[in-house]
Amino acid sequence: MTETTDNTVLTSEASSVVRPLRKARVGKVVSNKMDKTLVVKIITRVPHSRFSKIIKQVKKLYVHDEKNEAKVGDRVSVMETRPLSKMKRWRLVEVLKH
Repeated sequence: MTETTDNTVLTSEASSVVRPLRKARVGKVVSNKMDKTLVVKIITRVPHSRFSKIIKQVKKLYVHDEKNEAKVGDRVSVMETRPLSKMKRWRLVEVLKH
């Protein structure tokens, strides 16, 4: 911290803005019937809050695929992005396995 002549305190935290990293997920393509859009199924394994048993949580994400390169059944890597449409908030990074 540094003090200025008018008694205001400057901190180093205020001068630097820390932005969070974008979320990245790996999932399986469930559908590619839409133009430039995929539906990707993400499976996460988390402990149950009360019983601590490992359970699977399944979530479907709408992913932007500019080149229409991914097919049904492919394993893909996706990254969070700005809203592209009503439901699309993810973009395709790469196809990991055909």
